[in-house]
Amino acid sequence: MTDLASAHVLVLGATGGLGAPIARRLVAAGARVSLSARDGSKLAALADELGDSVVTTVAVDLTLPPGPGQAVETAHGAAPLTGVVNAAGVVAFGPAAELDDDTLDELLLLDLVAPVRLVRAAAAVLPEGGFIAQVSAVVAEKAMPGMAAYSAAKAGLTAFDAAAATELRRRKVRVLDVRPPHTETGLATRPVAGEAPRLPRGLAPDAVAARIVAAIADDERDLPAEAFSDRPEGS
Repeated sequence: MTDLASAHVLVLGATGGLGAPIARRLVAAGARVSLSARDGSKLAALADELGDSVVTTVAVDLTLPPGPGQAVETAHGAAPLTGVVNAAGVVAFGPAAELDDDTLDELLLLDLVAPVRLVRAAAAVLPEGGFIAQVSAVVAEKAMPGMAAYSAAKAGLTAFDAAAATELRRRKVRVLDVRPPHTETGLATRPVAGEAPRLPRGLAPDAVAARIVAAIADDERDLPAEAFSDRPEGS
């Protein structure tokens, strides 16, 4: 078991539709959190909401090479880190043959390259018993037409997490790959390209956040899409 009541957790993508509920759930479990996102004003608002449980905030662009390392360095410098949760991401829609370079670059940089850099930075500072939780997606398990680049980025992240988990296990640092089904975070309404197809109603973000935080506390090492099917909404 991971004692969240004594933990300091860095949450990246903290102001997003899933990042904010994760931060709230961590605080409810007794953890202190550091919050990272691009928008400093949104970070400040979330920090005000969470009050004294917030150690520090870090406004960074994770698509830039120094971004993930800067977030880890700032949070760890404020208080030693116990774990990191990465909930940052973007999505794009459209045929693979029409994918433009700017869209491809943005997707891969935030959804794959930044998480790789994050693990590199976090592994250098986390203690034994520490953890890294990365939010991938159900498309890592089943690629979707019209989402080829997004599916590829998330599948790459899941593969990277699996390899990194084996390597870091020797140091007793846990890597948790999270692949939730479609969740009503609003991400599909803000694609970097294209337009979302008609999607069935997704899971409630707070229910997904609760499942993720429970997996962290219970020392789970993999959280596939099917692991969310038995949890009632809002649990």
